[in-house]
Amino acid sequence: MLKVATFRQLKALHTVAKLGSVSGAAEELRLTQPAVSLQIRLLEEAAGAPLLQRVGRGVQLTAAGEILARYALEILDLWNGASDDLAALHGEQGGTLRIGAITTAEYLIPPFLVRFTEARPQVKVQFKVGNRADIIRMLATHEIDLAVMGSPPRELRTVATAFAKHPMAFVASPSHPLMKKKRLTLGDLESANLFVRERGSGTRSTVENLFRQAGHKIHIGSELSSNEAIKQLVEAGLGISFLSLHACTLEFQAGLLALLPLPDNPIERDWYVMHVSDKRLPRVASLFRDFLIDEGMTGSVPIPMPSIAAARKRRRA
Repeated sequence: MLKVATFRQLKALHTVAKLGSVSGAAEELRLTQPAVSLQIRLLEEAAGAPLLQRVGRGVQLTAAGEILARYALEILDLWNGASDDLAALHGEQGGTLRIGAITTAEYLIPPFLVRFTEARPQVKVQFKVGNRADIIRMLATHEIDLAVMGSPPRELRTVATAFAKHPMAFVASPSHPLMKKKRLTLGDLESANLFVRERGSGTRSTVENLFRQAGHKIHIGSELSSNEAIKQLVEAGLGISFLSLHACTLEFQAGLLALLPLPDNPIERDWYVMHVSDKRLPRVASLFRDFLIDEGMTGSVPIPMPSIAAARKRRRA
């Protein structure tokens, strides 16, 4: 029978399970490794079974550890929810907003966070950015409460709502040879040096679908995990790319990038805000979710249309 356990012990187990190492958990919890190990040992004594086993340089959960870690997550979530509800009872609009976004959306979300927290100075923000796989993992392990991505994940049951338009386009340096042509087709890009994001990213999936639907082969020049690296290579005239225009606003304004003269370039998709369907959404996360959707409905989402118009004007010049 499980004996009395403390929140500190449950938090230690949850963090070790999430990160796969005691040292990583100690760093996140701002404790020493011996202190984290002690909490795990005490929890093992309460459970009457080992919870961790060493694998290589890391650790993994035992069968008992898997069970206890799952309940630890639920207990900690319930406790955080109780804290939020008590704060709301006293008229406080506080709590910690835990939100994650794919790397492209890191250009989109910060202005919303600024406006949201200006009206709620007691709210703390944990904003995490990663590739699509990272954000899905964080959502599944409840490391974040909300996620912003270009499409809901198939491997996780979520409640997802589109809240903003997401323009994406083929871009190049204004001095690139392809910019001299009045009108291009996707076929003209087959031999171009195309820089793309890693597999699984939203822009990568979209550009692959565009070529496939048009019956053309896509020839990838280089695969990079950074929008900034791709932009610098394209600005230098070393190739072209297909990027979110939210990531290129400053480059368009500075004349470093321009739209390739393709029909229907840019294309528009949607941004989605989502949370796990079977998890109670904390009050502050629910407020921010509604805030994003309301801003989208009122047309307040910063979509870089002025930069698109400027790029087209420069292209015609």
